[in-house]
Amino acid sequence: MGAPALKPTAEVTPLRPGITAPISPEVVKLPARKPASRFKALGARMKSIAATIVPPLVVVAAIMLVWQIAFGRPGATLPPPTTIWAEAKDLIIDPFFVNGSQDIGLGWRVLTSLERVLYGFGLAAVVGVLLGALVGQSVWAMRGLDPIFQVLRTVPPLAWLPISLAAFRDANPSAIFVIFITAIWPVIINTAVGIRNIPQDYRNVAEVLRLNTIEFFFKIMVPSAAPYIFTGLKIGIGLSWLAIVAAEMLTGGVGIGFFIWDAWNSSRLPDIIVALIYIGLVGFALDRLVALIGRIVTRGVQAS
Repeated sequence: MGAPALKPTAEVTPLRPGITAPISPEVVKLPARKPASRFKALGARMKSIAATIVPPLVVVAAIMLVWQIAFGRPGATLPPPTTIWAEAKDLIIDPFFVNGSQDIGLGWRVLTSLERVLYGFGLAAVVGVLLGALVGQSVWAMRGLDPIFQVLRTVPPLAWLPISLAAFRDANPSAIFVIFITAIWPVIINTAVGIRNIPQDYRNVAEVLRLNTIEFFFKIMVPSAAPYIFTGLKIGIGLSWLAIVAAEMLTGGVGIGFFIWDAWNSSRLPDIIVALIYIGLVGFALDRLVALIGRIVTRGVQAS
């Protein structure tokens, strides 16, 4: 029989002279990282939302309480919140009811007004940016057009209504024109300021790259002036909403402005107050929407 096969032995290391022991590998366990608690993140999110929503709700509740106390007595000149709810509850609960050609909810009336604002403000945005770029880029255009713009922008919106009615012979295009002529001035002025503030280095790069007029407009002018342009658009959308409500009071139709005028003629003060709340909420939403688009666009410009 041959010698038995030797089994491999582990490497040894001396403990003391003459004494050895095998090395046994040890696994070092790191402390487990605790996953973030979903409930903790949700709580932080809810706290943030509450910090934004609760203060306005508290203020609104206080205003409603004072309003109720001040005008809740018999013979008050304005209806208290309880009376508004009792007499105009259908306008609040169901804004999209349809009981006839003129007997429709405030939701439909707001959509009709928004459609006119979309046309007028959209046209003002396009024309305003183009004219603002021209005024900001050309010294001769600034000298010739800027004084005229400064004079025309001081004309009240409703002062344009007789001119538009005489020109278009129809209420709908006349209202759209009033929106256009009201919203275009802040867009022109802010765009021109943004174009004038383009750094000279950008212009030098455009000359080195030999960009033509269209390429310079879209690649240099518009991205550089984007924060100014959206400031003008934000102002313009607010003015557009103000103008359409005022114009519809005189031109008629089914818009929110005509509803207020018709309610006044019918002595329906609760309906007017509800309509004012609708107008305020929609105007706030339009302002936030344009601001959101502006943040997205300008962030993309800065990142590029």
